[in-house]
Amino acid sequence: MEAELQTAGRRSLAGPRPRKLFARLFAVLAVFGLFVSVALVAPVTKAAEIVAPGGALIAVGRVAAMAGTYLMLVTLLLIARIPAVERAVGQDKLVKLHRRLGPWVLALIGVHVVAVALGYAQQVKTGALHELGVMITTFPGMVMAAAGFGLLLMAGLTSYRYARRKMRYETWWAVHLYTYLAVALSFAHQLWTGAPFLGHPAARAWWIGVWALTAGTVLTYRWVVPLEVSLRHRLTVHAVEEEAPGVVSVVMRGRRLDRLPVAGGQFLHWRFLRRGMWWQAHPYSVSALPSGNEIRITVKDLGDHSESLRRLTPGTRVAIEGPYGAFTHHARHTDRVLLAAAGVGATPVRAMLDDLPRHVDVVAILRGSSEHDLVLRAEIDQLVAARGGRLHEVVGPRSEAPLDAPALNRLVPDIAQRDVFVCGPGGFMRSFIDAALTLGVPRARIHHEDFAF
Repeated sequence: MEAELQTAGRRSLAGPRPRKLFARLFAVLAVFGLFVSVALVAPVTKAAEIVAPGGALIAVGRVAAMAGTYLMLVTLLLIARIPAVERAVGQDKLVKLHRRLGPWVLALIGVHVVAVALGYAQQVKTGALHELGVMITTFPGMVMAAAGFGLLLMAGLTSYRYARRKMRYETWWAVHLYTYLAVALSFAHQLWTGAPFLGHPAARAWWIGVWALTAGTVLTYRWVVPLEVSLRHRLTVHAVEEEAPGVVSVVMRGRRLDRLPVAGGQFLHWRFLRRGMWWQAHPYSVSALPSGNEIRITVKDLGDHSESLRRLTPGTRVAIEGPYGAFTHHARHTDRVLLAAAGVGATPVRAMLDDLPRHVDVVAILRGSSEHDLVLRAEIDQLVAARGGRLHEVVGPRSEAPLDAPALNRLVPDIAQRDVFVCGPGGFMRSFIDAALTLGVPRARIHHEDFAF
């Protein structure tokens, strides 16, 4: 066991470490690009035109169009899964920023449509709706742009929490694929009718370059790299094992898995190439780092895709994308850690125990309503014991077995001196983080990742 732990630790430490520099560089370049894109409106905006009827509205519409479309490209880059940025920030935080920018994109493009329609209507002294109809039916590329805006609205509306809760993950995912089509449809309209690009070769070159860079990045990291990784490792299902009621482990075999740069705590997107499942990929954490030619995930039956995993048969081919996630021991600031998990949240914690350097002092807490909810308990107990650490099991209803600040202080009196890694359902994580903050753990030393995105 000790030799296995040391080998796992060397494997992770040899892999790429997260570097905040890449995230900062991405942010700086994104802001610079926004400034340049909006500035392209200046050369085609004359003072005399602004004071003319409808001129101010048209100018506002152009600025809104440039800002909104550029931010739309940024939102695509945020979920392009660029390895250096993703390792530094974490996919969950990038997705949250993507969602925050989404309403701004819709609002700015909506302002563009309304302002330009009103501006031209004032110029020709007609109604705004009539003028909008004329623009769509007569301007080059406007029919495609209108279709693209409609697709964007559909993706935006289905992203609101209420609508998202009412939809199957697969349906939501399929709807959001149309975002890429929406971007493509709007591109031609801008170059054909956008005043900043007509007769301005430098502006056209800038915008084509920004669009091509975005498209190339998305295609590379969402399609080309995952295809290359899947072909290189050639994973197939070896066995499906029941760990507890409603919880199964899928053991897969492949080749060169020692070269898969996955750290304990990370996840991959898994695509099982069988009927009814091949077209969708879902994020699952590895529950044990690659050992020889095997890798494993452990999943709780929550319906939809996860329920189908127990019916996988040996030999099913598997495509992968990743690894992703910043929930790794690289995030720690100290050599003393507390690993806390509830339910199936134990899976990344289990893999992290494979990966932590041998000298790190470990305390672990497993939370469950019953004994069956302590997923991978025996393995975690063995790994923690091999390190000379302590495992606490908190079992029972919250009213009878609370895990609040007083209870946490009794279990881990030195928690304020530790890095805290917590994983589980959203409610559990929020209450645990609040308790840790109450007990004096600095927020920078509390590490969590939201897998429900």
